[in-house]
Amino acid sequence: VLGPSDHVPSRRKLEAARAVAEAAGGELPDEYVVRSIFSLEGGQAAATRLLERGVTGIVCASDPLALGAIRAARRRGLAVPSQVSVVGFDDSAFMNCTEPPLSTVRQPIEAMGRAAVELLCAQIQGTQTDPGELLFEPELVVRGSTAPPPTV
Repeated sequence: VLGPSDHVPSRRKLEAARAVAEAAGGELPDEYVVRSIFSLEGGQAAATRLLERGVTGIVCASDPLALGAIRAARRRGLAVPSQVSVVGFDDSAFMNCTEPPLSTVRQPIEAMGRAAVELLCAQIQGTQTDPGELLFEPELVVRGSTAPPPTV
């Protein structure tokens, strides 16, 4: 579940997911990619469409989308994580307090903020800086919203 098609981070996440699927000898078909607005309701609507297609694992581009996906699963009578796994992105505040606690991807916010402040200070001081694109290593935080795939 991604944000709008003109949202650059969502585009990059889709490219990465497709590359990982391909490296594993599979693919990520278009029918398993749904775009939505970044909200709980958007995640619920998008996940409902995926669940209708038989999906048992949903990776969301934000934590609110993931919470919406959990709501969609529950409204269909599906248990998270034993029947459907859900992963968010950002490790927003209180994601460890949800039921189940949300598995998510944590970004190194402190390091990102420090780099942004350093670049801004350098610009203010007139220092020529062109770092190009800065890349930061995210961390997968596994909690209670994911499990091995259900057996068929």
